[in-house]
Amino acid sequence: MQGSWREGNRFALLPEGSCFLPAMFEALSQARRWVLVELYLMESGVLATRLIDALIEAANRGVTVLLMLDGFGSWKLSSGDRRRLSESGIALRFFNPLALKSLTRNLTRDHRKLVIVDGRVAFTGGFGAVDAFMDAWFEVAVRIEGPVINDWFKLFAGLWDSQLTQGPGKASLVHELASEPVEACYGNAMRGRVMWGKGYRYQAIRRSLQQRVVKARQRIWLCTPYFVPTLSLRLRLAKAASRGVDVRLLLPGSINDNPGVRYAGHRFYQRLLKSGVRIHEFQPTFIHAKFSLVDDWCSIGSCNFDHWSLQWNLEANQEIQDSGFANRVRELFERNFAASREIELADWLRRSWPQRLREWLFGTLNAWLTRLK
Repeated sequence: MQGSWREGNRFALLPEGSCFLPAMFEALSQARRWVLVELYLMESGVLATRLIDALIEAANRGVTVLLMLDGFGSWKLSSGDRRRLSESGIALRFFNPLALKSLTRNLTRDHRKLVIVDGRVAFTGGFGAVDAFMDAWFEVAVRIEGPVINDWFKLFAGLWDSQLTQGPGKASLVHELASEPVEACYGNAMRGRVMWGKGYRYQAIRRSLQQRVVKARQRIWLCTPYFVPTLSLRLRLAKAASRGVDVRLLLPGSINDNPGVRYAGHRFYQRLLKSGVRIHEFQPTFIHAKFSLVDDWCSIGSCNFDHWSLQWNLEANQEIQDSGFANRVRELFERNFAASREIELADWLRRSWPQRLREWLFGTLNAWLTRLK
């Protein structure tokens, strides 16, 4: 089971909240039939209020609105905001609410991010409805038009109507929507594929990236906020660098929301640097974006390519095969590399013993967590 390549799409790269938030709210304001929203993080604040207001305005126009949130990622959404949503006629459901009867199952989270409006336009990336995405975090999204939206619709519908998703919204409501096939775009049409993952049960996103890494000829540039890669990915990156491929990692610097994960990832730096992989740590803000560029292939979405995402989370990425779009992603990488500090091997070998101790401590903790089933 994997996504199929679709021809006749249009994709627009939207770096930073100043680009993708206005585009999303404009699309919501133009909704006429239905809106689907799926988010991991949503907490009460300025951005959540803006989103709730936009969804309520759409519902007041007669638009059917379905909002699906992760049961853990939305725990900071106030009861007042939940009540506003439900009382306005918005169908609200939560994926895998926390429960004591199955502690291990609580680790499975819906980490996907998706907005679809009328089947004509969609957005995905690493965003959430929390105030940090407005200006404190660097994030990237992609605007989608064309037949690939049908696959995003099916992905949403399957989870909305699953046994793990609960809430006042009717499970059958998603199947009542008019989801007629989306016509292909003409002019600047692009090739795209939806790729998704379901924790250790289904890792198509990981396999897709690994296949691209093995076949790469020119470049492999990866941006991820939580760098704790699998052994298989590390080996492939090192092997690609040794055969002359330009392999670079764009990672968070000291400004980040989870220092422990950063320290755990540091234990891989030395071997990667020795193999020729270049590592850049972003300096201006916390970089929360998840995007990849391998030659003319791009992947943008929710997956961090770390152990946690691959072991437990439901993830989804938009893959794009197009030289023009790849050039725009390349330009974005280059701007961010220029705003980063490159880690040099000689300097890394001289790092302090407290730094090495943190690597060992958090690396050991991460290794134990990944063994949970």
